[in-house]
Amino acid sequence: MWQIIRVGLFAKIDLQHNPGLFRLLEEGETLEELMKLTPEELLIRWVNYQMDQAGNPRRISNFSSDITDSEVYTYLLKQISPADAGCDLTPMMESDLTERAEKMLTNADKIGCRQFVQASDVVHGQPKLNMAFVANLFNMYPNLQAPEDGEGDDFDRFEETREEKTFRNWMNSLGISPYVQHLYTDLCDGLVILQLIDSVKPNCVQWNRVTRPPWPKIGGGGKMKKIENCNYAVLLGNQMKFSLVGIDGNDIHNGIENLTLALVWQLMRAYTLRILQQISESEQPITDKQVVEWCNKKLKSAGKTSSIEHFQDPGISDSRAVVDLIDAIKTGSINYKNFRENPISDTDKFLNAKYAISMARKIGAPVYALPEDLVEVKPQMVMTVFACLMARGMTATK
Repeated sequence: MWQIIRVGLFAKIDLQHNPGLFRLLEEGETLEELMKLTPEELLIRWVNYQMDQAGNPRRISNFSSDITDSEVYTYLLKQISPADAGCDLTPMMESDLTERAEKMLTNADKIGCRQFVQASDVVHGQPKLNMAFVANLFNMYPNLQAPEDGEGDDFDRFEETREEKTFRNWMNSLGISPYVQHLYTDLCDGLVILQLIDSVKPNCVQWNRVTRPPWPKIGGGGKMKKIENCNYAVLLGNQMKFSLVGIDGNDIHNGIENLTLALVWQLMRAYTLRILQQISESEQPITDKQVVEWCNKKLKSAGKTSSIEHFQDPGISDSRAVVDLIDAIKTGSINYKNFRENPISDTDKFLNAKYAISMARKIGAPVYALPEDLVEVKPQMVMTVFACLMARGMTATK
């Protein structure tokens, strides 16, 4: 449950949704360095920024012991709330910490932000609940001046692509810890990748070779240990016959985008095909050709006229083959009145793809691709759609 709440609260703590985050840059710090901070670290930075703007010298480094007296919250609420909201400093006149926290939360209620914590949670420094409280405050009242002309010209490079979002969704669906918020920075210590490898090929990771936090305080905060983890992940990838020519641990640690994506894509593909192999009880890995053949056979047996030649087949862009396959797997699941026949515009194709993916998930296929992937016939993502449907279809026949 916490993971679900966390995802919703942290979804917009980035430059794409809140370009004013660049105001949190410290002297000599780059945007790349700022965006490597975790959402928790960004929230702490935000609180301290608001305290500075309020002229209060108090600073926090956690959401537990540093907030128990409600002083930071009282000043934070006054600083970020609208001038006419009535959030003042009167809670600080109360000496009893529980009563002070209650009056502080009364102020929070004035701006519709009395969620996640009770007075006792503040006084006892419950970290997750207090972090959720602050995240909600940030989402409702960030109080960060937007970039002026020329200040945000390079922000576009920090916007997450559809492919990156798909990979993150897949990773997080596997219960990876910690939750992957930023694809490249969250993979830089190798731990997430090693967990993915262990999901694809169980027990192949020798965890006694892996270094985990807390990282050494000397030697660049454990940089060498993180690179060693990444090198080990690349070694295992090579042993799994991945194509990783020219990729080493430094590339993953440094977040080199195209090289990191190359490894992650092969992991997602291997995971999907492994699930198929398990379901089919095959001794050999499932190939792309076998997926195409199964899909066409299933379509034909259900009396459907659609088919696919390969995962680059331009005919896939209208999603007809996908919805027909879904209906073949679970008869009657598709309401063809919701499907646009012979779509010409990208809008109609998108709506078809959106419906197709929605229905695929509804019948229990763990589809990670996005509607745009079908419309644009992105072969890598298209493969995962049909492979996941094949897995669902084979499960249904057992």
